[in-house]
Amino acid sequence: MALERSSPADEQDLETVVGVLNDAGCRRIVAVLEEPMTVDEIAEATDQPQSTTYRKLDRLTEASLVTETTGVRRGRYQKARYVTDFDRVTVDLDDDRELRATVDRSPNRALGIWSNVRREP
Repeated sequence: MALERSSPADEQDLETVVGVLNDAGCRRIVAVLEEPMTVDEIAEATDQPQSTTYRKLDRLTEASLVTETTGVRRGRYQKARYVTDFDRVTVDLDDDRELRATVDRSPNRALGIWSNVRREP
């Protein structure tokens, strides 16, 4: 029986996706990313050290669950912002009875809009 999907989906490495989502710190980051945030903002919102936040964001980015966007202008420097890049993760059995992870992405993700937002101090 085929699963019906209303949005494009990407098959991801099962171990990578499940491993990242099994990490409580990564789940906290995903939970607070309602809109793009800087590492400083994410660290504060999740009550994690910046070094830990960077490591978790690297894992989430490698798993294609979070995307780094164009930075926020602060004086002469830009700070990267991060945004979730999925709507749903599904783990199911394929036709060969092997588990697979599918990441659903909405075609109307706000990523394109958010990636061009810059703030001037």
